[in-house]
Amino acid sequence: MNAPTTEAILRRLEWTVIRRLDGLLQGDYRSLFRGAGLDLADLREYQHHDDVRHIDWNVTARLQVPHVRQFTEDRELNAWFLLDLSGSVDFGSQERTKRTVSAEFVAVLARLLTRHGNRVGALVYGSAVDAMLPARHGRTHVLHLLQRMRSYQPPPATHETQLRGLLESAMRMIPRRAMVFVISDFISAPGWELALAHLARRHEVLAIRLYDASELELPDLGLVTIQDAETGEQLFIDTHDAGFRERFVRAAEENENRLHEALARAGVDTLELATDDDLVDSVLRFAEMRKQRSRLSAGGAMPVHLLRDLGPAGASSANRPEVGGRP
Repeated sequence: MNAPTTEAILRRLEWTVIRRLDGLLQGDYRSLFRGAGLDLADLREYQHHDDVRHIDWNVTARLQVPHVRQFTEDRELNAWFLLDLSGSVDFGSQERTKRTVSAEFVAVLARLLTRHGNRVGALVYGSAVDAMLPARHGRTHVLHLLQRMRSYQPPPATHETQLRGLLESAMRMIPRRAMVFVISDFISAPGWELALAHLARRHEVLAIRLYDASELELPDLGLVTIQDAETGEQLFIDTHDAGFRERFVRAAEENENRLHEALARAGVDTLELATDDDLVDSVLRFAEMRKQRSRLSAGGAMPVHLLRDLGPAGASSANRPEVGGRP
């Protein structure tokens, strides 16, 4: 049977996923994908539910009253996909590989974005950053992006995946503030954590972590040969050995803990995508994460040290309004 064309895959996703999401996300689009304001329009006093990140500290210190910046909203959003297409993402124990999950998620998110006039671009990583697709509009651009993901073959690996190189390239190549999706299984040499934190300071970053259930718990398959997808190293193991499977689970749990701690330290939200996930559920989890982030930003409490730093005028609460829910 011939493999489906890129056009057929996108059309299927538009009918089976995006049409369902149109109803489920109706009314939430504005809060889900928001452009960043770039032009300073005005200053005003801080009010309850203002985003504390917009506080103008110089004006606040000079006037002894918290003030926030107001911006002219830039409705157009630029989104970038940092695509890890190294050898390990071609793994999948069932019908779908991690690369398939990645491609479908990218196609759906890119189509949702471009249908509303936003632009999407991508950096493609194999053993290095091999391609850059500039941020553009339109369905044709989404088809081109999907085709590049489907046809890309990473060069023979000579070293471990170095996600740090992909993230540092993004710092240089993405010219203005954007929404950045880092889509990877995060099977990489150490050193990417600091680069991810630096990227998150400049852009709004979401980590999309790809995984397969068998990477966390080894099934009992008897004697099998396994191969490292990136180095080609092979091992002959006995999965019937209960002790070996238990050690595998413990090692996987330790690796999971280290990964989640590293992502938390970098200050990014993480969406987990398994090879057996339902794509609609995955996008709805992303939408809920965005709404939670928006609510937290809007309702952030006034930092405790701010009132102290304001001096005598801020130290007394007798004749001051509440700020961020605190007197």
